[in-house]
Amino acid sequence: MSSTLPHDGGAPLIVVMGVSGSGKSTVGAALAQRLGVPFEDADDLHPAANIAKMSAGIPLDDDDRHPWLETIGEWLAAHDGDGGVISCSALKRSYRDQLRAHAARAVFVHLHGTREVIARRQASRPGHFMPASLLDSQFDTLEQLADDEAGVVIDVDQTVDAIVQQYVDLSVDHS
Repeated sequence: MSSTLPHDGGAPLIVVMGVSGSGKSTVGAALAQRLGVPFEDADDLHPAANIAKMSAGIPLDDDDRHPWLETIGEWLAAHDGDGGVISCSALKRSYRDQLRAHAARAVFVHLHGTREVIARRQASRPGHFMPASLLDSQFDTLEQLADDEAGVVIDVDQTVDAIVQQYVDLSVDHS
């Protein structure tokens, strides 16, 4: 498990990652508010074709994700100077590498939870375009942060405020 939070003195540039239902959007928005930086939900950056595919219960493949990840990377690059938080599944190392190609100093906050916890959280999100049936494919795709990746893993089975505070405490401990 990675727990590396490098600090270069600049405003934080954070990707809140994890499987669907882990709380990326909620935690990301709360974290951005706490840190005083802009927030973007990468779900809002998906092309219509990706949303249609996921809504139909079809997992995205790497070809589907590539242009979406490029858009996210461009958002990160645009916010590199002033900081920002974006929520993005970033399930594979190769996806995170693609994002880091745009913004090398980005750090990843992996919201981790068991299948049971995530399934329970997903069940409370009616109307979201990612059906619960795709949860297994998300867990199958997930590659944990490697030791050489800047980031932390935080357990989602706690309040949003506790998750945000844990990140803040870790970032202070490593500054």
